[in-house]
Amino acid sequence: MLTIHAADELRLSWDSEPLRDGAVAVRGDRVVGAGPLGELLQRFPGARLRRWPGVLGPALVHEGPLPQAPSPRERLHAVLKSGSTAVLERYAGTPDLRAAAVRNEVAVLPRTRETAIVDTGRADLAVFDTDGACVATVCAGRLVHRRR
Repeated sequence: MLTIHAADELRLSWDSEPLRDGAVAVRGDRVVGAGPLGELLQRFPGARLRRWPGVLGPALVHEGPLPQAPSPRERLHAVLKSGSTAVLERYAGTPDLRAAAVRNEVAVLPRTRETAIVDTGRADLAVFDTDGACVATVCAGRLVHRRR
């Protein structure tokens, strides 16, 4: 199934210029297109459309210790709720945290890296409102957090 995630603005990287009424098309765990919503709707007729308020861009890398929570799964879920889909390996060193990361497709990285939305790249997306709060997180193509 193909899903188009659209927002008021799209940023292919967090330091790029915003594109008004932009969108990202996702098939499985991969980005298959990004650009103006109208163009993606024409290119992918019948795609499921998810519209989000705010700015859509690449998901973040969580660069510090994981939030405290009763279980490794809940610690990772707190990271996902922040708009991050990757953590640094020095903060995910226990076998339980590593296993939870694998199950939830959260990337464990040796060091921080720039994030960007690119064709055929892994579909890790985040949407933030005007106050900077995370509205939605897509990890490897799956919607894993949606603010109600």
